[in-house]
Amino acid sequence: MLKLRLIILNFLQFAIWGAYLTCLGQYVGAAGLGSDIALFYSVQGMVSIFMPALMGILADRWIPVNRVLGICHLLAALFMGAAWWYGHTHPQLEFAPFFTLYTLSVAFYMPTIALANSTAFKALKMKGYDTVAAFPPIRTLGTVGFIASMWFVNSVYYHAGEWGFTLSDANPMSTYRFQYTDMQLLASAVLGLILGVFAFTLPVSPVDRSAAQGRSVADTLGLSAFRLFADRRMSLFFVFSMLLGVALQITNGFATTFITSFKGIEQYASTFGANNATLLTSLSQVSEALCILLIPFCLRRFGIKRVMLIAMLAWVLRFEFFAIGNPGPGVWLFILSMIVYGVAFDFFNVSGALFVEQETSERVKSSAQGLFMLMTNGIGASVGTLIAGAVVNRYVSWQTMPDGRSYMLGDWSTPWTIFALYALVVAVLFAIFFKYRHIPAPDRRSIAKAEDAALEIE
Repeated sequence: MLKLRLIILNFLQFAIWGAYLTCLGQYVGAAGLGSDIALFYSVQGMVSIFMPALMGILADRWIPVNRVLGICHLLAALFMGAAWWYGHTHPQLEFAPFFTLYTLSVAFYMPTIALANSTAFKALKMKGYDTVAAFPPIRTLGTVGFIASMWFVNSVYYHAGEWGFTLSDANPMSTYRFQYTDMQLLASAVLGLILGVFAFTLPVSPVDRSAAQGRSVADTLGLSAFRLFADRRMSLFFVFSMLLGVALQITNGFATTFITSFKGIEQYASTFGANNATLLTSLSQVSEALCILLIPFCLRRFGIKRVMLIAMLAWVLRFEFFAIGNPGPGVWLFILSMIVYGVAFDFFNVSGALFVEQETSERVKSSAQGLFMLMTNGIGASVGTLIAGAVVNRYVSWQTMPDGRSYMLGDWSTPWTIFALYALVVAVLFAIFFKYRHIPAPDRRSIAKAEDAALEIE
């Protein structure tokens, strides 16, 4: 029963995010904030710099982690619901009020990713489970929740009291699907309220105040990990993590907006891909879930440096396939872009976390992991999204069509090629300057031979 409850926790945790993360740009762009899309995605990285640490201190020192999780989700849902209501009553958005409500929601949501993991780990340990064996299958359902939410907002519409489901642009209600409207925010808010309440029903783990009192605020915030910059190899690793982190939110921010823009081009307007951008993009998450299975083999065979290089080259392909593809005859290039995303994302994030785990002392492992996340999903993703937004806005702009619909049209090929060239430069520099000698782990056959040789010597 506990595992089922934790599966529900993880499913909802990422379903909340999946309701709007990849399709928010389609809504805010058509509602008058097209030039500000990058800001909405960069703010996730900005709040990730400090909010998870602050909520972590709260959970470590004073309030059981599941209750902090519940409070954060309820507040995030409240502000997301308020953002939905503002959008629902203002067809043309004003930046300041909408962005403020959205930012407050994201600020309370982002800490919940780590808090949900901590809640699951503590609950499993209290019941005597091996977290290494028990948690990964549970976490996989989080990705399933993200994908299910994307499929939902891609296909469900609501207008003038009428609900329905469609994948076809021939349906006159297809314009009102959640992926295009403020209803994606309402879907996220409802899921957040459900999980906020559900979190309070999870097992309560007592707060170990004695352990928390033994740590300084600097240690709790992970500031001690900055000493790792004194080591040349670690400093290079974190710098390159930041540089590659620049790529992380680019496609989340612009992929569906880009694919949907083909609806403004007559020859692609009725294609399945152009009309189901969120569904098409969800293949990236499917690939992400499957590519995790390749990581153990690739790490044993190639080592961390080569695996990270593979990830960097996968980012090159991810962007360039977008540059040369289209939702018509070239839709296969879009599909390939979704497939390589799993390699680009997983091979970098998972192998990077493993490198940090292997190369740091027990005293700073947790802080070092926090620093890795700060450099990639915090600083790197925030700065990268803002720069990407400036590049995109230079070549494309929101244009209203005769039927009243708005799409981001222009020269999309150039921005995607620029992003691909950037990832390629980072990969080349990483290959040259980052030194790491891989010592392959022995396979079972090698171990068996070694054991036989030891017996012969005896």
